[in-house]
Amino acid sequence: MQPEKLPPPIWIATPAGLQKLADELACWTRIAVDTESNSLHAFREQLCLIQFSTLRADYLVDPLALEDLAPLHPVFANPGIEMVFHAAEYDLLCLKRDFGVTVANLFDTMQAARILGYERVGLDSILEEKLGIKLEKKYQKADWGERPLSREMLNYARLDTHHLLDLRDCLKTELQNRGRWELAQEEFVRLANGNGNGKGEIPAWQRVKGAQKFSDRQLTILQELCAWRQKQAKHMNRPPFKVIDDRRLVAITQTLPETQSDLAALGLTARQIHIYGNEILKAVGRGKLTPMINRPRALRPNQAFLDRLNVLSEWRKATGLKTGVESDIILPKNWMHLIAERNPKNLNDLAALMPHAPWRLEQYGEEILKVLATKYIKAEPTAKRSLNTKDN
Repeated sequence: MQPEKLPPPIWIATPAGLQKLADELACWTRIAVDTESNSLHAFREQLCLIQFSTLRADYLVDPLALEDLAPLHPVFANPGIEMVFHAAEYDLLCLKRDFGVTVANLFDTMQAARILGYERVGLDSILEEKLGIKLEKKYQKADWGERPLSREMLNYARLDTHHLLDLRDCLKTELQNRGRWELAQEEFVRLANGNGNGKGEIPAWQRVKGAQKFSDRQLTILQELCAWRQKQAKHMNRPPFKVIDDRRLVAITQTLPETQSDLAALGLTARQIHIYGNEILKAVGRGKLTPMINRPRALRPNQAFLDRLNVLSEWRKATGLKTGVESDIILPKNWMHLIAERNPKNLNDLAALMPHAPWRLEQYGEEILKVLATKYIKAEPTAKRSLNTKDN
């Protein structure tokens, strides 16, 4: 279906309109959902648009015009309504962070495609391959916080959900025909149970690539540079990387420039030097003099844990290659680490570490236990424990 033949999407920007939409959505058993944020255009990103599609219509909700999304909470939380996303993890994070929304019943078309072994799983790629539909991705990095949104942006947004229900049906049929529907179901449950619970916030300087190799004094300088950049980005309402990127922060930390000419030699633009040059040099100076940072000291895992993690990693990689899927489909990384920590001795112990995963337990449970019992794993010294957790 060509975009110009579609009726216009329904714009929702008032409490009354939101309540009417919630009542309409509550009548369906499957709803396609997507979100748009402004992460590339603001210091603190926020959810700027929510798209819904049913078999009847497409809807665009403007959360910037609404105080909350309370009328939609029962829809998302209803286990009888399947919410169909593509690459749900980030959408769930934004929905929970900004509006406290959690999802009870999830179908993720990207994860379904990964379980089926597709290499290209972007929405545009999978729609073209499965349904012969070409999407224009021109506005993928647009500023969705701007208002009013252009007609082209509105149409782009609605198309991200308009075909999702058809794609969902197509992928479900293929999952069933290939004997992977049960695996997909438990993977959707795992993702839904996460419901946007991302990693806790860590200091900006700890997220800079390459900082792990810095001396304590260099880390102290980097900390001052990151603190300056955060303050500047917040003042300008821009993402920190648009003030100055991590690569140049690392170069500044390594070379300790003393003049604006030194900054130019590191690749800073004339505009950056004019606006930020003096503040950057001051931050370097503060970092040279301030008490050195307390570098976070990670607990060193014991050798038995590392041995178990290694054999589990090799097993899931080999099993993924044999099955034709990526290794995390066989055993998600967080489960693999937890299993290596706890060292389960039987299927009941293993089941407690892999909740709501009956298919994986049936298919791989005995293999996992056999891998853990391999003679190549060294005996663990009784005085040591794995990652602060006692082995079972």
